[in-house]
Formats: sequence, structure tokens, C-alpha cells
Amino acid sequence: MEMIKLKIDNRTVEVEKGTTIYHAAKKLGIEIPTLCYMNLGDLKIEHKPGGCRVCVVEVEGRRNLAPACATECNDGMVVHTHSIRVLNARKTVLELILSDHPFDCLICAKSGTCDLQDMAIKMGVRKIPYEGEKSKFKPDFSPAIIREMEKCIMCRRCETMCNDFQTVGVLSGVNRGFESVVAPAFERDLDHSECTYCGQCVAVCPTGALTEVDHTTQLIRDLADPNKKVVVQTAPAVRAALGEAFGLEPGTLVTGKMVAALRSLGFDYVFDTDFAADLTIMEEGTELLDRLGRFLEGDKDVKLPMLTSCCPGWVNFFEYHFPDMRDIPSTARSPQQMFGSIAKSYFADIIETKREDMVVVSVMPCVAKKYECTREEFSVDGNPDVDYSISTRELAMLIKRSNMDFNSLPEEDFDKPLGESTGAGVIFGTTGGVIEAAVRTAYEIHTGKSLEKIDFEQLRGIEGIRSAGVDFDGTEIKIGIAHGLGNARKLLDDIKAGKSEYHAIEIMACPGGCIGGGGQPLHHGNPEIIKARQKAIYQEDSAKPIRKSHENPYIIKLYDDFLGKPMSEKAHHLLHTHYFDKKKKDVLLD
Repeated sequence: MEMIKLKIDNRTVEVEKGTTIYHAAKKLGIEIPTLCYMNLGDLKIEHKPGGCRVCVVEVEGRRNLAPACATECNDGMVVHTHSIRVLNARKTVLELILSDHPFDCLICAKSGTCDLQDMAIKMGVRKIPYEGEKSKFKPDFSPAIIREMEKCIMCRRCETMCNDFQTVGVLSGVNRGFESVVAPAFERDLDHSECTYCGQCVAVCPTGALTEVDHTTQLIRDLADPNKKVVVQTAPAVRAALGEAFGLEPGTLVTGKMVAALRSLGFDYVFDTDFAADLTIMEEGTELLDRLGRFLEGDKDVKLPMLTSCCPGWVNFFEYHFPDMRDIPSTARSPQQMFGSIAKSYFADIIETKREDMVVVSVMPCVAKKYECTREEFSVDGNPDVDYSISTRELAMLIKRSNMDFNSLPEEDFDKPLGESTGAGVIFGTTGGVIEAAVRTAYEIHTGKSLEKIDFEQLRGIEGIRSAGVDFDGTEIKIGIAHGLGNARKLLDDIKAGKSEYHAIEIMACPGGCIGGGGQPLHHGNPEIIKARQKAIYQEDSAKPIRKSHENPYIIKLYDDFLGKPMSEKAHHLLHTHYFDKKKKDVLLD
């Protein structure tokens, strides 16, 4: 490893050859402003186009200013990060960007969390000296994501996430010059593209060009309607991140305060998606054991490896990119959709409410969940199982609008029966958690023995692709885990090529799993925040008195009183689904 020395702002620093000026300055604690650069460290995501030019610095001996994020250090280099020339150049660049940007900050969804807005404040921009024609683009409203390209600053972070990390390939730079914009091919709407709605483009967009569809206004109307029973479910990853919106450290668990806040907002019942995660394990675990049993008996037609099906972003991905493999994933619905189906049947009967008089709302870390609610197969006579989903960010905004002091709220418990869950349900929120929860139950059902050690450490971690073997009392079950759709593609390509030796594979679309979802508080490219959220998930799991899905007494009662047994005809009707060839569907639409 060759090391070099250079001076930045009259301070000497030693760095590895190939290091950029931006990183060398950071080593000295010198922050260089940037709008386009992005680095998610351990998640192996880096974007350094040098396009915005806000990060320019002065290098002695160089005629022009250099973009710090894309310029490598040389031995003996002398750099100035805040000379008068640099400060004037940065301000001019920012003024030029703002000259082609809407001035509707008061009503912009990103106001208060907008990097461009923060930069303008920091640089003291109070007026724009440049006037002229502004770019005009048609807004794009999909079921989950809104694109307002007049607010796009061509940083192209979204393009990096979509193409390089997720390998979905929907977003790219189109046109040239003043007409250039980041968009799907032929400037189609997202709804007519192969977008998976994973929301990672929303998570990294520095402005309001990409935002989630906001359902809070509809929710307020429903909460005010005396004729409606409004039920809420909260995903496991939400409790590990919501506190960040109220100044708490990343990874602070706020489960009880979140319940108290939701109850104060006026929900009739506050339930936990973790209950439905336990239910998912009962169905998905039974399905896995059935496939494994047939495989071990010599059935050559059994579909293995079985893939998890909890993540709608991932489901969209294989429906578009691997439609010929759609018989491999589990047919189990996601926990969100299982909950909605049970709430509007089993629970509606308990409280003697008609399906159409019940509103089921989910709080999710995910943008794709908004789209999932709208899928036709998850409705009965046009009435959806889950009416709509709000993100963690939307819930935080609602709590603030309601003038609550979140940090002073008491700790409250979920309502029963759909609020009781196990530690296995909690870990659904992180990469590796779904398959670990499944293994806890599948092992005991298969062997008839109690697990001596509940924590399967070999299934945990943050690496993009992981492999592990689990001993089922003499039978080794080979498990694969991937988070990020680019990593999922690698495992699917192996399956297609006949190279996969796995029996089961867990896939989540977002970095870190649901904890890094597109609807979570923005982590601003800091992988340590993802790790802190993951630690919180396992912390809540460890504190649960029951940590295996099949031991949840309310799940047992649900089967005894209503469903019969896992994979029964009634369970299949309410809790399972089927998949589509999206490419064929799009051809028909075109």
C-alpha cells in the first residue's frame, strides 16, 4: 500500500495513493460541501461524478478549480478548500443551479430535509442574479413515488442507486443541454417502466425531485370519520428508526412511545405487523418444510431453492426481470397483506364491523408497500385488504403536526389480539431476519426438538450476499441471503444457470433490509446508522419473552378458531398469492 503526503489548508495529511481530495480533507475533519457525491461505505455504494461542482477546491499549480470528490491526491499536492476564489466559485455554481429551480420551498415535500436548501442557507444565497427560461417537465404520479423533474439538479445519485446498486436500470440521463433530465427510457412515467418502487432513489435524492406519495391527508379524513373503524399496523423496522426524527440517537428503540403516539392520533386499534410476521412464518415455514420433504424423498419437480416473498420491491423485481422463475418464491403474502386480510375478516368479525367500514393503515419503512396495497389480487370486490400505507417519515410529520412532545410520551402496549408478537417477528426488519425466524420454527417442527440456541449468528451480518448452513438434526439446510437487488440478481442468475446449491434464499430489496427502506428517516449515506438500527432490532428480539413464531398464543388461537392449520384451504385463500409476468403485461398495455 503506497502512502503519499499532501497539504490541505496548511495541514499535512498522509493518505493511501488513489484517495480523493474529498476523503483526505475528511480525514483532517475538513468538510467540503457537495450535492452529488454519495458514499454508503460498507454497503459498497459510491457515487462521485464531480457533476455539481459545489465541492471545487484550489490546487496550487493547477489553472482551473478541481472537484474534490473526483480528483485524486498526488504526493506533495497543496490544496486550499476555502480561498476567496473557491468560495466565490461555489456560490456562483449554487446560484446557477437555483436559477433553474422552483422557488416553492414552503410547499415542497422535502422542505427542511433538502440538501439544496441547506446549502443555500449555509452559503448565504439571498437572491439569484441570473434570470432566464426555466426547465419545464410534466410531473409523474405513480402509486408510490412522485417525480417532479423541475426540481432535479442532475446530481444523478438516483441513477447510481437504480442502475449500479439495484441493477433495475429504470433511471438514466436523457436528452442534452438545457433539456437534459434523469428519467426512464423515452421519458415514460414510472408506472409504465420496470420500476420496482423500492424507493432507494427517493432515499438519496438531495431535493424534492423524488418523494413518496403522501397519504397523511387521507388518513386525517379517515380518523375524523365517526363511521369508520381505523386500524393501524406498524412494521418492525419503524420502531428502530422513528426516534431519529425527534433527535434521538440512531438505533434508539421507541416501540412504546410509537404506540402511545398512534393512539393519541385517534386510531381505534393499534396493532403490530410483527403479529403478521409470525403468521408469515407459519405459512412460509410450512411451505418450506413441504418442499424440502418432497425434495428429500426424490421429487425432481419440487421448486428449490424457495425464495422469501415478504418484500414487494423484490417481488416487482423478479416479476419484471425473472418472470420465468416466478414459481420459485414462496406463495405466502407479505406480513402487511396478511395482516390486512386477517384484520378485515377474522378481526372484523370479532368487533362486528363490516369490511367496508374498516380502514386498515400500515406504517412502513418502505415506499413499495404503497404500491403493494394497490395490487388487485389484494382486494375483495374492489375493497383493499390494506387501504394505504404511510412511511416512517410521514408518521413523524403527523406526530409533529399534532403538537406532541414525542420524547415525553409514556410507554404503551399494542392492542390485542393482533398486537402480540414474538422476537421472530421483530427480526423481519433486518437482512437475515426473515430466514432466521423461519429456521427457528422450521427446525422445531421438523425435528420435534427444542432449540438449545435460538440465535443463529451465522445468518446475521451486513454483507450484501451471505451463505450459511443450518443443521436440521443431521440434515444440512443451505441458506443464501441477499439485500439489495443487484445482489439478488447474482443469486438468481446462479439459479437460472443451475449453479445454486441453496435450499432457501432470503432477499430484501433495500440496503440492510427494511431498516434501510426508502421510507425511513434519511440516513444521508451513513452506514453506521443502518448498523445501529440493526442492533436495535436484535435488542428487541432478545428482550421478548417468546422468540419463536409457533409459540405465539394469539397465532395458535387464530389457527384454532379461524384458519384451521397452516396451508389449509382457508389459509391459502387469505394468506397466499400468485405472481405475474410483468413484461408480458406491459406489452399488452402498450
